[in-house]
Amino acid sequence: MLDGLGGLDGLDEVCGRVLAETGCPSVSVAVAAGEELVLARAYGWADVAAERAATPGTAYGLASVTKAFTGLAACLAADRGLLDLDAPVPGEFAYAAPTVRQLLRHRGGFPGYYDFSYRPAGTPAPIDVARYRRQLHEPGGEFEYSNLGYQEVARALEAATGREFGALLREWIAEPLGLAGFAFGPVHPGPAPSAVRYTPEGRAYPACREGHPAAGAGWATAGDVALFARRSAGLLTPGTAAAVLDAPAIAPGGNLGYGLGRVVQRTADGTVISSHGGGMGGVASMMIDLPGRGLSVAVLANSTDKSARNAVVAHLMGALAPEFDLAHLAPAAEADLPLALPPGSWSGEVTAHDATVPLTVTALPDGRVEVCLADLPPVAVPAAASHRWDVRLVAPLQLPTPDARLNSPAFGLELRLHGGDLAGRAIAFKNGDREGFLGPYLPHPCELRRRH
Repeated sequence: MLDGLGGLDGLDEVCGRVLAETGCPSVSVAVAAGEELVLARAYGWADVAAERAATPGTAYGLASVTKAFTGLAACLAADRGLLDLDAPVPGEFAYAAPTVRQLLRHRGGFPGYYDFSYRPAGTPAPIDVARYRRQLHEPGGEFEYSNLGYQEVARALEAATGREFGALLREWIAEPLGLAGFAFGPVHPGPAPSAVRYTPEGRAYPACREGHPAAGAGWATAGDVALFARRSAGLLTPGTAAAVLDAPAIAPGGNLGYGLGRVVQRTADGTVISSHGGGMGGVASMMIDLPGRGLSVAVLANSTDKSARNAVVAHLMGALAPEFDLAHLAPAAEADLPLALPPGSWSGEVTAHDATVPLTVTALPDGRVEVCLADLPPVAVPAAASHRWDVRLVAPLQLPTPDARLNSPAFGLELRLHGGDLAGRAIAFKNGDREGFLGPYLPHPCELRRRH
């Protein structure tokens, strides 16, 4: 079987070595050819403490691979005449109302955001997503990866269909495609076994609840994901299936675009490769479709650290599709550029939902930026730029708001120069989960005026 797939006979050895080198508890791998599963293997422990081995029937958290399912649901609703992809979605917005197509392409004007919490079922969310459900720029412009936008799509789907979103995914996608292990929610309900999620140091995560489940609350086996990648286009009309892969560039001059729930690469000879990856506390997932070869691949792991996932994907793609751009593994990442901010100082405020927080930044001659937040001692940190931002930095400062104090102890800035002033956002977040569990990522508008 593997000989017909480019000689992947060394997969067992590669996966065993990768798990040993990275400390990842387990990885599950599947390949579909045509529309049938031809390879399904799993390695390591789905539950370390119980010594329960991972199997091809083990369901894993999908994190953002869920977005491909949400995108398909929206396209199915469009084909059924229930949703217009290009009509503004209902609701109140800071700028213009975005369309479903704009939201699916991450061009709805919403910023990056997540609010992972580990509270017991039935208890109130510690962070109200409505405080952050605000556009920070006009829709239809630049790409900005946004869980909030995908939750808006789910809201529009529920309004258009009268169906609860998780039920919609099961009835419209999982059942027709034969995805027996698929589930939607903070935990997998069974009967299939599921993988325990782990920090890089091997601490088990509790159930994770989020205010944007349509962006990341899916579960499935690797086989389910591979079959979804291969079979899903068959549920759509030809025009809508093509629209899924109509993908404006993520970054100017970049090799990857983002369509309707898929990252898309078009090679020099016109070959199309689509994918979606995912990562959150205890999850590293990847779905890849190679329509020109009639193949799809899924790699799922139960660690926050993506090293094992990335190494297995690189091995598989090296054998099956050497033209695969490894940028698929982190398509929204922005390359650092040298800081070009002129020397000077800017003062203003970070706008939280219930307060404003004073902020001053000073560009130093050595390429660092001094940050003074509220009444905290100033810190000087390295800074960079990107194709979107004139200033990007992370500082060891606590934004003094109740939401940020919960589990977001780091402080980031992404700012642009406008007529000599700086504007953008300040972010409270947690930089990884080497200690504790992954915390919320909370963006706040920020405006600073040049000091003379």
